[in-house]
Order: sequence, then structure tokens, then C-alpha cells
Amino acid sequence: MLQGITRASVQMVERYLPDAFVLVLILTLVVFGGGMLIEGHGPVAMAAFWGEGFWNLLSFAMQMVLILVSGFVVASTPIFKKLLQALARMANTPGQGIVLVTVVSLFAAWVNWGFGLVIGALFARELARCLPNLDYRLAIASAYSGFMVWHGGLSGSVPLVIATEDHFTVDMIGVIPTSETIFSVMNLGIVLGLFIVVPLVNWMIMPSKEDTVTVDPAKLVEEEEEVTEAANTPSTRLENSMVLSIASGVLGMVYVLYYIFGTDGGLNLNIVNFTLIFVGILLHGRPSQFLASVKKAVNGASGIIIQFPFYAGIMGMMVGSGLAVTLSNAFVDISSAQSLPFFTFLSAGIVNMFVPSGGGQWAVQAPIMLEAGRALGVDPARTAMAVAWGDTWTNLIQPFWALPALAIAGLSAKDIMGFCLIVLVASGVVIGLGLTFLP
Repeated sequence: MLQGITRASVQMVERYLPDAFVLVLILTLVVFGGGMLIEGHGPVAMAAFWGEGFWNLLSFAMQMVLILVSGFVVASTPIFKKLLQALARMANTPGQGIVLVTVVSLFAAWVNWGFGLVIGALFARELARCLPNLDYRLAIASAYSGFMVWHGGLSGSVPLVIATEDHFTVDMIGVIPTSETIFSVMNLGIVLGLFIVVPLVNWMIMPSKEDTVTVDPAKLVEEEEEVTEAANTPSTRLENSMVLSIASGVLGMVYVLYYIFGTDGGLNLNIVNFTLIFVGILLHGRPSQFLASVKKAVNGASGIIIQFPFYAGIMGMMVGSGLAVTLSNAFVDISSAQSLPFFTFLSAGIVNMFVPSGGGQWAVQAPIMLEAGRALGVDPARTAMAVAWGDTWTNLIQPFWALPALAIAGLSAKDIMGFCLIVLVASGVVIGLGLTFLP
């Protein structure tokens, strides 16, 4: 029965879900119209909100391009290829492969969301090379489904923000340590539940043999660069100098160690990118080989480069027009002390479809949800984590975050979202029950 539901979901998504760029254009027009119809703004005002927000994610877009490029560069080094191959050989059947890639992605994303996005997709590619009967779409979907735990993990932006001195809601809730959010019984219970349920669901929705879509393993093998005899000149000697790579790589690693042991800085996207870049320089051995790998990786970054500004524009309209506030208030109005965390979770999931940024969404929803929680006597840590889990939950069907994984895989959103839709339902039950009933 579940296979039949999954088949219907996959066929529906493949038929009706457009390309990710077309989808962002549609979302732009929907929010533009919603701001006029619901909030009463004129078209010029909505256009202003859109244009003023359009470039607000430039630095973040560059970070995402770098996480894709740097992750690919490290994975293309001989040492890392052997590590992925060894890990992939632990799976002897497609079912074992699906479970393994899901668990690896869940763990990696819990440690750091940027690392999880890249390592899951790269590992899924390697599994597809080792297991010729593995459904490639489901392998990538399983890798991406692991990403959903990030906001309940060590790099979750909401719990880290409210644990920081002088955060913008400190007057309402004070400083809340991570022992009450990330490491609370409630949050750890949800994470444990997802570590059990998500791999199980991905295994259960494996297509039948006749519906399995595989990929030619040869297409997943990186083509070796043709080695041409270069003139023995000072410039070519520098381009192939192992001394330069080792010296630069060691310098980078010195800073990483200083950052980890000599500062109070937490694990963030910048330090992950920095580490991956210099590990890549070290492991490739020569500047020319490192640059050749970068050139291959950049080809897959086009979706990130062009689509992130459009999502920034959508966020600008959602916040500027008041649509995000109106949507949040609608759920608050029907909530009780017992149900507020669950309805907060649902509202955050919907808002996330249009404001796919954890920090940006918290800035919009925090004043509303925290005030409602205070009026109803709900622990602010629970309310904050409800927003966090809602934000990460609907990432399963939001192509914004899937773009790096899809670029690595060479797939489109419609190839994986049918599977992710099933995981969305199952994981929503786990998270909703945890937010409502766990202490």
C-alpha cells in the first residue's frame, strides 16, 4: 500500500511540479498578489518590497555556492574518494544503501547543516556507483531528507541565537541556554524519533523493480583530466608546485585549529567552507589539480546563483507586506496552551515555504509566537523550538535548500520531491507529537 501511495506521489510531482526556477517565479507572483489582496498594498508598494529585498541574500548565496564547490573539491580528492567508497561498500543491497545514506545524512546535518547538505548527496552518488540496482532518485531524496534535523542540531540558528547575549528578544525571554533547547529531553526525543522513522520510511517507500530508476555508474565517475605535456617554465612549475599547496593548506589548518581551540566561535558555515577549501588544497597536492576540480564544481552552481535573489525578494514581500505576521496570527488565534507548540510548528512550516531562511523566519515570527506563548504560559524554549522545527520540516518540499544537493546529483526537484512528500507526512507526525507531549 505504501509503495502505491509513493508511486502516486512521485507521478503527481513529476507531472505537476515545474522546474525550481519556474516555481520561484510562481511563488513570487503568488506572494505579490497575496500582499495586495490580503494586506491591501498597491502594486507599486509590493514591487518596492520585492526589489528592496532582492539582494538581501547575496552573502548567503555566495556561502551556498562555496559549500557546493568546496564540498565537491574535497570529495574529488583521491583520499576522500576512497573513504566514500569504503563506506559505500558497507551496503550490500539497495535497501541497506537507502538506510545507510539516510543515517549518514541525518548525523552530518545534525552536526552542521552545510556539511550535511554536501556529504549526503556525495555519498548517495557513491552508493549509486556501487549498487547498480539502487533507485538514484530515492538515494538523493534520502540524502536530502537527512537535512531536516539541522535546526534541532548543533548549528540550529534559532537555539543558538536565543543562547546569545543581547539577542533581539532578550527582553521577552532572557538568554536561554542550549541545555533547554538543543539538549532538552523534548528536542533529543524528536531527533531520536527522526533517526528511527526517516530511514525506516525511506526504506519502506523503495520502488518496485519495474519502477526503479537507476543511473549508469559510468556517468558518476569523474572524468580524469587529460594530461598534456606542458612546457617546463617557471609559471608551470608554480602551477604544479606541491610546496605551494602544502604551505597554503597548512596555513589554513593552523587557523582552523586556532578558531576551534583559541576562540569562542561556534561551528558555522564560514568555518566549514574555510576548512573544506584548505583541506581540498592539501589533498589535491597541486594548485593546478585543485583549480581543475573547482572548475568542474562551479558548473553545478547556476541554480543557486540565479534563484537565491528571487527568494530574497519573496522574503522581502512577506515581511514588508505583513503577510508573514498575518499568517502567524491566524494560528495563534486558534491555539491553547497545550496546542500552541503544534500550531506554531505548522505556521512556521507554511511561512518557511516563502521565507526559507531560519534566521530570517525567526526574526519575523519570534515577537508574535513568544508573546502568545507568554500569554498562554508556554515555555519560551518550547515555542522557539517549535518555530525551528517548522522551519526545517517543510524544507523537504522547498527546492531552495535542495539546490546544492540537486546540483551535485545532476537531478531536478521533481525527481526527488515525490519521495520527500511521504517523508514530510511521517516526520510531521513525529515532530508534532514530540512538541506536544514530550517534557
